[in-house]
Amino acid sequence: MQFYGVVIHHSACSSINGKGYDFFIARDGSIIPASEQTDPLYIHICLEGDYSEPRRAFTAQEKEQLFVLNKLILRLAEKHEFQSDDIFPHTISCPGGYFPWSQLVISPDDRYH
Repeated sequence: MQFYGVVIHHSACSSINGKGYDFFIARDGSIIPASEQTDPLYIHICLEGDYSEPRRAFTAQEKEQLFVLNKLILRLAEKHEFQSDDIFPHTISCPGGYFPWSQLVISPDDRYH
């Protein structure tokens, strides 16, 4: 199946409600796959948390969660043959105005993230 990339959500999004994503990444870094595919064109990943509020620094758990997100995107991009930087927000307000996009520096060549 051909996908065009990944759409990122946060669990504070009102349209999530326990569905609307293909993978859920909990705060502890565990990945929970959905039972059904969400979208025929994009893979949707939801991170537990709310990125609509500013924060001073990320906790160790949040850093681990972002690390897992990076690794999952790399694996999905390789498996489904799309570019690992084809990453999009769900909406203008999801995954929130304070989502750390700069933390999603992914290079499949040297596995840097």
